Amino acid sequence: MSPAVFASVDDLLDAARATLRRLSPDDARDAVRRGARLVDIRPAWQRERDGEIPGALIVERNHLEWRLHPASEARLPLADTTERWIVYCTEGYTSSLAAASLVSLGIDATDVVGGIEAWKRAGHPVVRGATGPTPIEQLVAEAD
Repeated sequence: MSPAVFASVDDLLDAARATLRRLSPDDARDAVRRGARLVDIRPAWQRERDGEIPGALIVERNHLEWRLHPASEARLPLADTTERWIVYCTEGYTSSLAAASLVSLGIDATDVVGGIEAWKRAGHPVVRGATGPTPIEQLVAEAD
């Protein structure tokens, strides 16, 4: 077994967040208005329970790096290292780890502080989830 790089999950999270300039829900909304893309990494059951942010691209966490890295064979047609990706989850923990992973691949990424829960508290729109065919499935189908 390899020695631990981090003494705790909190240390891992702190290291991940040190690579990001995290955005408040208001800042994320403004960045999207300037062309950044929101990415919802939550599984369908969480999207159904908590709703979805209108217009967000849905790429569940276990597919994220493969779908967004431009050199991946499984990339989305819109995957581009010049895009700004704003990842969110329920409360902003998993999204920090996911965004840091994207940053480590050279992708301009960050996350929303507090996730969709903070987004809702800020009064920003949320629609009933989970969507039928997810936007990612639609984009992959259109690319074929």
